[in-house]
Amino acid sequence: MRGFQRLLVVLFALFAITIVAAAVLYRDIPKSNTDLTHFDTLIVLGNPANADGTASPEQRERTMEGVREFKAGVASHLIMTGGAAHNQFVEARVMRDLAVAQGVPAEDVVVEGEAQNTIQNIYYSERIMEAQHWTSAEVISSASHLPRAALILEHYSFRWRTRAAPWPPEYSAVQRVSRFCVEAEYCLRLRVLGFPTSPYLPR
Repeated sequence: MRGFQRLLVVLFALFAITIVAAAVLYRDIPKSNTDLTHFDTLIVLGNPANADGTASPEQRERTMEGVREFKAGVASHLIMTGGAAHNQFVEARVMRDLAVAQGVPAEDVVVEGEAQNTIQNIYYSERIMEAQHWTSAEVISSASHLPRAALILEHYSFRWRTRAAPWPPEYSAVQRVSRFCVEAEYCLRLRVLGFPTSPYLPR
């Protein structure tokens, strides 16, 4: 019985150490590689739309933060990135339609509708930037998602900073904490093991 209790203590200690390590590494991930305050473009990272094609809560808040930053003059262009990764609706189009409905000129919004995950969000957005001769971007997403996005952005040479969208007001504290926990664990694994080989991620 004592051996079992010792095992439980050891397992609990390892779990606690893992949680602390994940939290520390998660908080220490850089938020930018530049001191710029004005950028060539904003990149709004996608999130699945609702089953009826309307913007989901996080998708709505990410888009609205992009609209606010655009109207504040942080950048004169918006890249909406995200394909039909989780249902039949192209995330970038849903976000574009919402931004235009909020007064952003359609000609200032670029739709990137191929990306199936965050790595591809950055990869395809960077290709658009290259084609437009843009060299800087503010990247907008949910607060819990941005550290993982920053780990990807570190592979790129363009100048960037991240900006968190507000949490949807309908999200409970439990929903917010659970998202942070999932992403912190994910980032810990990426820090320890590195990214899997991908044609979409520069080395």
